[in-house]
Amino acid sequence: MRRRDFMRLLGGAATTWPLGARAQQGEPLRRIGVLMSTAADDPEGQARIAAFQQGLQQFNWTIGRNVRIDSRWPAGDSERFHSYAAELVALSPDVILATGSAAAEPLLRATRTIPVVFVVVPDPVEQIAPGVTRAAVLRDPAISAGIGQFGAIQAVAPSLGLAVTPVNVREADEIERAVADFARLPNGGLIVTGSALAIVRRHLIIKLAAKHQLPAVYFQRTLVADGGLISYGADLLDQYRRAASYVDRILKGEKPADLPVQMPTKYELVINLKTAKALGLEIPSSVLARADEVIE
Repeated sequence: MRRRDFMRLLGGAATTWPLGARAQQGEPLRRIGVLMSTAADDPEGQARIAAFQQGLQQFNWTIGRNVRIDSRWPAGDSERFHSYAAELVALSPDVILATGSAAAEPLLRATRTIPVVFVVVPDPVEQIAPGVTRAAVLRDPAISAGIGQFGAIQAVAPSLGLAVTPVNVREADEIERAVADFARLPNGGLIVTGSALAIVRRHLIIKLAAKHQLPAVYFQRTLVADGGLISYGADLLDQYRRAASYVDRILKGEKPADLPVQMPTKYELVINLKTAKALGLEIPSSVLARADEVIE
């Protein structure tokens, strides 16, 4: 797909809106497709879609009055990403909002005429335990972001004195076996890269990190709120609110090719002190001073 056909909004959700909603008399009803990455009942997905809806309201778009939302929730399943992308395109929406590179490929294959706004999840960048000399990098090898994020970490690892090992997140059993094998040797830690499957399997990953006493850095706040140690990345709820401005401009007639690619403007460092204590880690005061949120 050429640039005029889609826009990417860089970073880094179901209440189900009525599919049969009708516009008020005389006002056209515009249609937005949303391809999420989580399951429909995931609180993180709910929060993201709510942030997007709030953003739309700021531009006077009201569900059921002048806009309709058709959402699909693949829950990290690659086959569902492809089938749901085709379903959304078949509905002929005015614009599609999607999350991450797992959604990018099937959407770009399915459509060449519908503008697509992508919210891309960023990769983690922090090392937080000085004793760690080995890092298992949890990534989804089936998506370009999974390959790219591991490659970036692998390139910088020698300068940090780290030996890195890839761990695939496609299957729960595979994650359990790989993390258990990795934890047999000392001085290990985890880096969890951004992907739909990492969100879907976050409770398992957090549980394994605690079980094997592995310090872990994540890409998003919600994993730390659920018990992870530390995260650094873009504020994704802010990204969804900002995505609404792109959707608004496209619905009002602007050409996608005229809209600039945007980088995230709001990053957040989140630390879970309870988890740090359980791991026997003392977070330096200099790191705590930089944190946007400390969970106690």
